[in-house]
Formats: sequence, structure tokens, C-alpha cells
Amino acid sequence: MGLLHNLVRGFIRGSDRMAEITSKMGPKSFNRGRGAKRVGYLTSNKKFVKVKEMVPEFLVPDLTGFKLKPYVSYRAPQGAEEEMTAEKLFMETAAPVIQKDIDEGIFDPKNLQKYGFESTQEGKLFQLYPKNYVQ
Repeated sequence: MGLLHNLVRGFIRGSDRMAEITSKMGPKSFNRGRGAKRVGYLTSNKKFVKVKEMVPEFLVPDLTGFKLKPYVSYRAPQGAEEEMTAEKLFMETAAPVIQKDIDEGIFDPKNLQKYGFESTQEGKLFQLYPKNYVQ
């Protein structure tokens, strides 16, 4: 449908029918919401069950004494840094230490905690190999 057709339909039917539907226009039970994500689900008998894992948790750092302002001008030039990848992070952090230990002959593949590797992901916010993938 074209723009002209929609305008003519709006004039004929009235401007209220062309307006966005709000909770005041529908019945008492109509609530469209404001785009927030649900933190649970509805059961078959219309009861809402809140799921603790679906509630967002905001981690806000302490910014006392922080001198920068939370604004970046649109006129600021684009950054020249390349995108950080897992390989690039490894090459910048752990690889030089591992190469140094290999050259000195003291590298032990069973003691990787020395280089920042962890044997388990227990208690981590984002686990590398989560077991809760949908099968």
C-alpha cells in the first residue's frame, strides 16, 4: 500500500484509528508493555512465574575520582586499533612468557596455571565451555 492510500484511509476512518495502540485504547486487560524483556514465563492458567536467572544483573564499577566525562563527540576520529581476537590476546600476553620458558628449558605443559590458564571454569561469570547449550 502506498503512502497516499494510507493517508486517504486515515482521513476517511478518522485519525484515532491510525494512531499507535496504547493501553488506554484497549480493554482493561490490554497492556502492550514498553519493550522490556520478560524475566519469567506465563503458565497455562495465566500465572506468571519469575525465573531468577532471567533477571538482568547490572555490574557497575565504582567511578569515584574518575576524571573523564561519559560523552564522546561524534566529531572524534575513528580509532586506529585493530579488533582484539583470541589469538591476538594470546600472542600479546601468554606467548612471550611461554616462548621464554621453552628457550630456557623450564616449560612444563602440566603447569599451565603459571601462564594464566585455569584448569576449571567453576565460579566464572562466562564459562568457556558452558554445559547448558540447547541440544
